[in-house]
Amino acid sequence: MTPFLPDSEKLAAVREALPATAAGIYLNAGSVGPLPSEVQRAMAEVAERQARVGRATEDDHLELLERMDEARAAVAAAIVAAPGSIALTHSATGALNIAGWAIDWRAGDRVVTTGSEYIAALGPLSTIGDRFGVELVQAEIGADDEATLKSLDRAITPATRLVVISHVTWTTGTRLPIARIAELAHDRGALLAVDGAQAVGAIPVDVGALAVDFYALCAQKWLLGPEGMGALYVAPTALEHARRTFAGELSYASWDPAAAPRVQPDARRFEIAGYHPPSVVGMARSVAWLSMYVGLEWVHRRGATLAAVAAARLAAIPGVHLLTPTERMATLVTFRIEGWPAAAAFEEISRRSFAIFRTIPALDALRISVGFYTTEDELERFAATVALVAGHTPDSIPPRRTLAILGQDT
Repeated sequence: MTPFLPDSEKLAAVREALPATAAGIYLNAGSVGPLPSEVQRAMAEVAERQARVGRATEDDHLELLERMDEARAAVAAAIVAAPGSIALTHSATGALNIAGWAIDWRAGDRVVTTGSEYIAALGPLSTIGDRFGVELVQAEIGADDEATLKSLDRAITPATRLVVISHVTWTTGTRLPIARIAELAHDRGALLAVDGAQAVGAIPVDVGALAVDFYALCAQKWLLGPEGMGALYVAPTALEHARRTFAGELSYASWDPAAAPRVQPDARRFEIAGYHPPSVVGMARSVAWLSMYVGLEWVHRRGATLAAVAAARLAAIPGVHLLTPTERMATLVTFRIEGWPAAAAFEEISRRSFAIFRTIPALDALRISVGFYTTEDELERFAATVALVAGHTPDSIPPRRTLAILGQDT
């Protein structure tokens, strides 16, 4: 694998390195991406070594700390940040929890979010509101960026301490104007925490240019890494003002049996629990694989191009209603099929096309995640199946072909 292969050869090499792309039309990296063989091997090697020689020595721990440094550095490079601004977490949910609890909340404070956030954001904010008497306000994501900004402008008052919002919404795949939202929040004296779970690895992210205070991400989606790993970017100014109430300040990354615990001078103070060594290695390897061997510029360009192609193809099918705004999209495409409950349409499409995708129950809609490893032929086969379903009702669609196996009950 090399970033400099011609596109056709590169795509073939990428798909060979991602075995799950042969299991069906893989359109669900927005939930869990396909795992590179190289990453699986690296994780297996660590797990095998742990089983063979143990994992309880000081050297084992020091080795883990080095691998954690590598993971932070890989994430930092992917989002254009300094390694010291990255804290490893166990998910984007955990990262957003840290951002929320880093504020020194007082009764009467306000936190602003939107009604389109994932439970990873809404859950912690609801708890903070209940515990501290903080007002939780949900702005609306509008029909365009200006409408969204107007809604946030009304919601963000001088009492607002934190704004929490997605870079790309998990429901419709709407890409939000984060830099402008950051400016609005900062003008009112609030910090901005961004859920980047559907952005990092799918679209270019430069946290400095965006001027965010906190940026949460996870390994298993568009970064094609293991589950149970994530990261939090903490801007230097946010680090200065964050509450220092986390166990990680005095424990994990600073562990040294010959010295007293010390407060970490950077984002490592937010690393609040132990880490699974194979997963740490897997995260570092997956991000590095995308950055160094595939090339993030190619990943972002190809993914966005294919997603736009998929959106246009689906929108052209009679009876299909696109929910993703094509002028503000990333790599998620959400749609409905007229006359079809999402669950019933999902069943028909997945069985007829062998596509791996998902429903969005809150919208009674279907969502595909278009990756750089997807082929044009796969998108056409998926769209053709959608067209077949859209051309019928649940009662009129022809039965799926079945294979009768002689000697067995059918």
